[in-house]
Formats: sequence, structure tokens, C-alpha cells
Amino acid sequence: MKDKLRIVFMGTPEFAVGILEALVHSKHEVVGVVTVADKPAGRGQQIQQSAVKQFAVSHELPVLQPEKLREEAFLTELAAINADLFVVVAFRMLPDVVWKMPALGTINLHASLLPKYRGAAPINWAIMNGESETGVSTFFINENIDTGAIIAQKTIALSKDISAGELHDQLKSIGAELTVETVDQICSGIVSTIEQDPSDTNLPFAPKIFKADCEIDWNHSAELNHNRIRGLSPYPAAWCKLWSIKKSNWITFKLFGSSLVNTDLVKRKDGPFSTSDGIIFPCGTGFILLKEIQAEGKKRMDYKSFLAGNDLTDLYYALP
Repeated sequence: MKDKLRIVFMGTPEFAVGILEALVHSKHEVVGVVTVADKPAGRGQQIQQSAVKQFAVSHELPVLQPEKLREEAFLTELAAINADLFVVVAFRMLPDVVWKMPALGTINLHASLLPKYRGAAPINWAIMNGESETGVSTFFINENIDTGAIIAQKTIALSKDISAGELHDQLKSIGAELTVETVDQICSGIVSTIEQDPSDTNLPFAPKIFKADCEIDWNHSAELNHNRIRGLSPYPAAWCKLWSIKKSNWITFKLFGSSLVNTDLVKRKDGPFSTSDGIIFPCGTGFILLKEIQAEGKKRMDYKSFLAGNDLTDLYYALP
């Protein structure tokens, strides 16, 4: 049993920063950070550092950025740090030569209640599938993705209007708490785990999201479309195409700020119409109200600003 552990943290996006910050302020010692290499991004192709690297540099933590995780130089440098434990959050799949390195193993924080929603986008898919609860899990990494022995979990209830962005922030907060608690348990030498069955395929999965997954079909129910819009907000964002009579062309719109509404104002079933509260989109069954919208090539704007410069009677779900 040790008083504190030497930890190497591995992660990339902003979600991981909250967990890294909690570990830095815990009794344990973060002795190294592994993240992706700096890459050009954006229109100007300026070199961008990951959110994790930016935090690590600002706190004077040693940073490793291997192109390949099996690089001999990287493995030698990583081993020389002599960490007790590796902590992984939103990183890439590790080869066994890495995750088997520390004496106390390698743990991962995953943003779902495992074994449900293994995969790259658990926050999005839990909302898109209309789950009433989700949470975070810590587990020991093994040779398969998100299938290692579960150490601990925290559960939260999901409101019917929560967005992926809002859930991201909530899970980052409770994930930071759970990760520190898990490291404390491992440090104490008292850890109980629950084994997962990697062969169980009757569970909801959370694969990487592609553009086709984000398209809204207005023939579907309002509930299904509402779940998809909020589950993809703010990124990568749900989208649809509406036919403009004036332009004789399809226009792509990104959709935000969705809620379910009951209305008797069935002005049309072939396209959106406005009310004092927002833009209503009729669905196969029911209606959804949108507070924000973004036409292709334009800025994201609230419904009032959009309506000031656009005529909804010009837009249709299909060719009129």
C-alpha cells in the first residue's frame, strides 16, 4: 500500500482536461501526460495543440506526443517515468506493450454505464436512443475496446431536453470525481471489480458518428427526431435539406435547441412554420420546436434572427 501513486495520464479532448485537472489537485502525482501530436487545423491550417497538451504545458507537466504508440523511443521514455498507474480518458486504443507496463495496471474512464454504449460516442448515442439515465464507468483496460473489468460507476438521470453538450459537461464533472475515487481505491490496495462479457451483442453500442447518422427524416416521429437533434448538439449537429422554391435548390440546415411541443396550429405538414416561441417542424407524428438554426454558408442564429431574413413559406420537405 502506498500513500500516493505516480500517474501517467493519457487523453486528448477538452472532456479529458477536467479529469486531468482533478488528478493534479488530488494527493497523487501526475508525472507525465501522453497526448496526440500537434496538427494543422482550421482554414488557416495553423498548428493546434490538443486541449490536454495545453493544460499540461500550463501546469508544467512533462508531455509525450508519439506518432505511434509502439515507437521504441516512446516506450523507453514512458518506462523510464516509472509510473504506478496509467489513467486513460478519450484517447486511442493502446497496444498491450503500453497498457501492461505499469505495476498497478491501466484504467480508463468511459462516459457510459458499461457494458452499455461501448465505443467512440457514448454521450451522443445515449441521448439519441432516448435513454432515461447514463453515467460514467472506470475499468481496467484489456485487449478489447471498453470490455475490461469494471471498477466503479456513477449514474445520473437524463431530462427529456438535455443536449449532448450539456451532458458532456455533467459527465466530465462526475467523471473527475469517480476517477480520483478509483485511483484512491487502487492506492489503498482494496479494489473489487465486475467482469464484463465481451461476447454480449445484445447491448446498445456507441460507434463513431458519420454525416449520414446526423440527417433528420421528417417522416419519423417527433420524439425520435428530437432525440437525434439534442443528441448531436452542438457537434456534429443534426441537419436536414429543405427545398427552396425561390432558389430552385435544396438548402442544408443544421438544427439546434429542440423541444417537443403540442400544438393545434397545423398550418402545414409539408414544411416548417413559425410561432412566437420558435420554428415548428411537423414530423410523421407530433411536432418539434427549434430555437436555433443554421443555413449552409451562414452563421448559427436564433429563430428570431433567422425569421427576420428568411421566409418559411419558401421552404418545403419535398419538391412541391
